[in-house]
Amino acid sequence: MTGYFIGIDGGGTSCRAALADGNGTILGRGRSGASNILTDPDNALRHIAEAARLAFEEAGIEPDLTAAAAVLGLAGNNVGDAVSYVKARLPFRQSDIVSDGVIALQGAIGDEDGAIGIVGTGTVYIARHEGELHSVAGWGFQVSDLGSGARLGHLALQESLLAYDNIHPMTGLSRAILAEFGGNPEAIVDFARLAKPGDFGRHTPKVFEFAQQGDEAAIRILRIGAAGIDEALDAVNGITKGKGRLCLLGGLAPLYPGYLAERHRARLSEPLADALTGAVALAVKAHGGEVKIGA
Repeated sequence: MTGYFIGIDGGGTSCRAALADGNGTILGRGRSGASNILTDPDNALRHIAEAARLAFEEAGIEPDLTAAAAVLGLAGNNVGDAVSYVKARLPFRQSDIVSDGVIALQGAIGDEDGAIGIVGTGTVYIARHEGELHSVAGWGFQVSDLGSGARLGHLALQESLLAYDNIHPMTGLSRAILAEFGGNPEAIVDFARLAKPGDFGRHTPKVFEFAQQGDEAAIRILRIGAAGIDEALDAVNGITKGKGRLCLLGGLAPLYPGYLAERHRARLSEPLADALTGAVALAVKAHGGEVKIGA
């Protein structure tokens, strides 16, 4: 198959694209705006095309999206109506839409078996065993996402109210959280009533900051979060039989290892490449040629 290959890593805040040749060599990259296909599919389509054109331009090639086959890793890929709407309007020669977790897995572990845990505002874990993909957790903040930034921030607010009521000791973390709300617990309640996961997650950096200072409440919250991650990692290790790479990805990945169980710390390894590289690899595999992760 001749032509070019495009990998897309589309998120709620930005869309990244990489252009590759048939050997998987990345020729250029581009970045554009938000590409959430659930909340704003038309804007997502515009930003996907814009990021792809910028990748052509960086490579010094006249943009021709119809000459490229693409794999797009997008959140919301499990909502059929949104995927059908977007896929029918994509400008590429051929297109596949997969989850952002699938391209992250491909980037992190290549073609081998293994597993990843993505720990950011939310959490999800993906394992590959004997070529078959398995997803664990990731059901959303309300009923899942244990150990996520949203959950940690929520626990920090909860802890501040427990301290305010003298149920738990007042610590530096609880004092700092209360100060953000003018010392008014009712303001915390009003905030929490309408807050989205990202709103709770904005309080998470304070949890790690105060934990480093030995704050009792912060350490307790991180132990609760780490316990949830340990359980999920046990589940994916059960799927992979403990074989292959195990990578922790996402915004909280660099901060968590010291709080995890030794059985997981000993197995964690650096990802081979990022999610965008994984999307390119999948595009080349699906539509022609070969690629080596990290090339």
